[in-house]
Amino acid sequence: MRQLGLTLSLIFLLAAQGFGVAADDTKPGQSAAVADRVACSLQPKATEPSDPSSTSAIPHVEKFIAKEHFKEDVASSASVKISWLGATFAKRFANKVEDDVGGASLQTFVMNAASSDNEILARLGQSHESRLADVWCMLQQQPNGSGGSLEISAKPNVFYVRDVAGELGAVDVLWGGVGWEIGASPVSDRPRWPAGTRVFSR
Repeated sequence: MRQLGLTLSLIFLLAAQGFGVAADDTKPGQSAAVADRVACSLQPKATEPSDPSSTSAIPHVEKFIAKEHFKEDVASSASVKISWLGATFAKRFANKVEDDVGGASLQTFVMNAASSDNEILARLGQSHESRLADVWCMLQQQPNGSGGSLEISAKPNVFYVRDVAGELGAVDVLWGGVGWEIGASPVSDRPRWPAGTRVFSR
């Protein structure tokens, strides 16, 4: 198996969007000297005013229910514009419930060569998995396809997430012009992700 080449992409995020970027030393054996991480949280900001009758009753997010968030909706009122949900995503991930979701610290890499899932997973090692809550948290930062950590060109953003059966799958997020297109597929040996694909991992 040829070694997967991944180039580290530095992400600049606005503090007003609730993101933080920090350098984190790469684990021994990895080719990159520094790994930059993107922090994202579904929890309400401590500085936000709260309504005692509503928001103060929900101190943090304990469960993430996928079907309550991932819905096709491109209306101006949509919290995240989603123009398409793939059939495989709906079948494998729509009914997933994730417990104890809080903040996430995600590494992001841009691939410099076409690669398979297995090549990417081998390069990422044990920190390859993400959660649907992480995917949603990132989408919330760019609900209308504005610039940010997610790629908004024709290149996909890929997360490796376990489905309702506990099997690892690839969830890909692509900006389609009017909304996000969200698909899913089994992990494969086929080099289907083109150069320029952005990969997120914990």
